[in-house]
Amino acid sequence: MDFAFDARTEELRGKLLAFMDDHVYPAEAVADEQRAALASPWDTPAVVGELKAEARRQGLWNLFLPDAEHGAGLTNLQYAPLAEITGRSPQLAPTALNCAAPDTGNMEVLAQFGSEAQRKQWLEPLLAGEIRSAFAMTEPEVASSDATNITTRIEREGDEYVISGRKWYISGAMNPDCKIFIVMGKTDPDGADIRRQQSMVLVPRDTPGLEVRRAMRVYGYEDHYHGGHAEVVLDRVRVPVANLIGEEGGGFAIAQARLGPGRIHHCMRLIGMAERAIELMCRRAVSRTAFGKPLAQQGVVQEWIADARVAVEQLRLLVLKTAWLMDTVGNKGAHTEIQSIKIATPRAVVDILDRAVQLHGAGGVSQDFPLAELWAAARTLRLADGPDEVHQRSLARRELKRYV
Repeated sequence: MDFAFDARTEELRGKLLAFMDDHVYPAEAVADEQRAALASPWDTPAVVGELKAEARRQGLWNLFLPDAEHGAGLTNLQYAPLAEITGRSPQLAPTALNCAAPDTGNMEVLAQFGSEAQRKQWLEPLLAGEIRSAFAMTEPEVASSDATNITTRIEREGDEYVISGRKWYISGAMNPDCKIFIVMGKTDPDGADIRRQQSMVLVPRDTPGLEVRRAMRVYGYEDHYHGGHAEVVLDRVRVPVANLIGEEGGGFAIAQARLGPGRIHHCMRLIGMAERAIELMCRRAVSRTAFGKPLAQQGVVQEWIADARVAVEQLRLLVLKTAWLMDTVGNKGAHTEIQSIKIATPRAVVDILDRAVQLHGAGGVSQDFPLAELWAAARTLRLADGPDEVHQRSLARRELKRYV
């Protein structure tokens, strides 16, 4: 395994680091000011459009997509350190580069499984950053940690599918630029194998019967930059049969293909969050005095910083190994490592952010520093894309199988 950055990765890292310093970090306060003046909190601040235009001009666009026809053509190992950099400003940087979830996963689904007509109608404007999208799977009435539990029905009537169900925490759905939903439901809840009952269907936002009911909060935050996390009701929504993605019964397999790259993207961005937390900890420690000496000279503070550095270095190596395996043996071959990083990374980063909050005192829980919002985002990722316990269960069963 060789994790040294190749020439292209080094070039993109240099450009992206400069882009962050010159454009993204200065835009954070500007975006907050502009958002406060908007008629709707879900509208996009003007500075975000400016960032997107500059990122596209510099060639920092669609870096996540390995398909060279549609994206930058980077491998997972090449993209991983770039995703880490964007994690230092998770509210702005991924969106600026058109590399923000849930659009990334949705574009991957359309690129890999969509028909030519579906790619023309929805993938192309997503790739251009002209629209946003949402992925509607999680439901409030069942344990969605087991995706086979979903109850939304997709029933065929002639040349149409009729969709009824209730979804929640549907990321991006509050954004007025969100024009298309990928909805997962059951087309054959009784006759098929438990993992062949689900299908995915494209539902335009303006389809009659689709209601974006409310924004769901995450630890008190509404996540305006990513379009919120909405409750969505589908009441006998009708779409053409041509809106089916792939084949009937293929929804579970498509979901698994979608989540593999998404998990590594999340984990690399989390490492970027941790790096920013360490930077803020160090700056705070050398600038504040308590009990007669700088915080940087307090033993417990030194332990926090040292432990954070060790954790980040360990996590980065594990995530890079996972990226390398995904590139060389595929997602199935990297199954153990994908689950490992999804378990380990959010846990460790939440702990680092918690120590950073503690070091900042009241400032750490305030809006004057990004730490509280970063903590909420990191803690939520212990649930998103599968909770810790689901990954632990699967990982343990895989280990135990070798001894049975």
